Amino acid sequence: MAGPADPSPSAPAELPGPAHNIHVCRILPSARSEDTPSRGSSFGFSVFNLMNAIMGSGILGLSYAMANTGIMGFSILLLIVASLASYSVFLLLSMCTQTAVTSYEDLGLFAFGSTGKVLVATTIIIQNIGAMSSYLLIVKSELPGAVAGFLNGDESGSWYLDGRLLLLLTSVCIVFPLALLPKIGFLGYTSSLSFFFMVYFALVVMIKKWSIPCPLPLSSAIETLQVSNSTGDCKAKLFHLSKESVYAIPTMAFSFLCHTSVLPIYCELRSPSKRRMQYVTVTGIGLSCLIYFMSALFGYLTFYDKVDSELLQGYSRYLPHDTVMVTVKVAVLFAVLLTVPLIHFPARKAVLMVFFCHLPVSWICHILVTLTLNTIVVLFAMYVPDIKNVFGVVGSTTSTCLLFIYPGLFYLKLSREDFLSPQKLGACALVIFGICVGLLSLVLIIFNWVDQ
Repeated sequence: MAGPADPSPSAPAELPGPAHNIHVCRILPSARSEDTPSRGSSFGFSVFNLMNAIMGSGILGLSYAMANTGIMGFSILLLIVASLASYSVFLLLSMCTQTAVTSYEDLGLFAFGSTGKVLVATTIIIQNIGAMSSYLLIVKSELPGAVAGFLNGDESGSWYLDGRLLLLLTSVCIVFPLALLPKIGFLGYTSSLSFFFMVYFALVVMIKKWSIPCPLPLSSAIETLQVSNSTGDCKAKLFHLSKESVYAIPTMAFSFLCHTSVLPIYCELRSPSKRRMQYVTVTGIGLSCLIYFMSALFGYLTFYDKVDSELLQGYSRYLPHDTVMVTVKVAVLFAVLLTVPLIHFPARKAVLMVFFCHLPVSWICHILVTLTLNTIVVLFAMYVPDIKNVFGVVGSTTSTCLLFIYPGLFYLKLSREDFLSPQKLGACALVIFGICVGLLSLVLIIFNWVDQ
């Protein structure tokens, strides 16, 4: 669907730079004739693709966010972030209709020239490094438990239960070879599997709420313990505020980020229109919000204040040999190991575009960039102590930029409406919200680190 700009009413009079560098949507409503047969993705499949882009490792950190904000506090924040994410998609769709481009980077090019494109590409690089690090952190924390689930007796201290060593082995033997491939389209199917595995995880979290007693046992051998009548540690809080509450909005921003995929989905939509794609967006974000809320709620009601920043760790501790939980871990780990190369692909493409755009593409450059990115990601995953740090820092910086700040800024720059129009005022409010929340969250997270 990408190609040179066609002369149409929706195309701008002048393109900033070489026309062949702009990815143009050929099936925008203004470019269609009445007799053109309707082709492309159905409404339902487009919703699935959008949810597939949304759902990821962030779901594992939302129960921790609820534990530190309370059920009502979490619900309010989740609705705010989901609503603003939907609104920012609306702004992107408006700009796509106006400029006829299908790439987030090219919107940056239209708005602020080559500087805007490089800024967006750099933000996407950092965002993808954070996403890959979060996935490999899951490998480090969950693979030893998954291996132990298949073993009998106490094998603690064995090399094959060392999370860092297993992370290094899987990265060298699986992730790096797959990331080296110049074309990894066949791995796209695993992205769909990842979505189904996350939904499966959410369902199991709901079911297993009644498998772990409260108060939590001091030993993992919960089958020998009686459920205590004490309810002091088993009261859900409607509102709660602590130093850890600062991770809530960044984790949600990290979890709802799908904006780099929205424009391609729009152009693949059957009978595309801004209104129809907005219905896709509202449906996809709404269903994702529901899944997020249910998994966060039941995860919180299982562990209450003892919930881990990565939810699976609690089940590894209290249900180490539960067959269903072992299958969940294996499914999530399988999806993670095959999804990381997919995330790596656009990150490498962005690095080559930003830093090596004037050099001819060669295998040496390809291998060196791949090796460098993988080394950075593995080092982060090995030495970052907690996944909440990834959600917090990446969520408050790059996720906030891609989710709130850039869509608002681009709309303010590209829209021809009066500045006092409702849409421009909304875009301005979105930018202010993103800057304030991002900076405040990042500063408080850093203070929290210094405090500890």
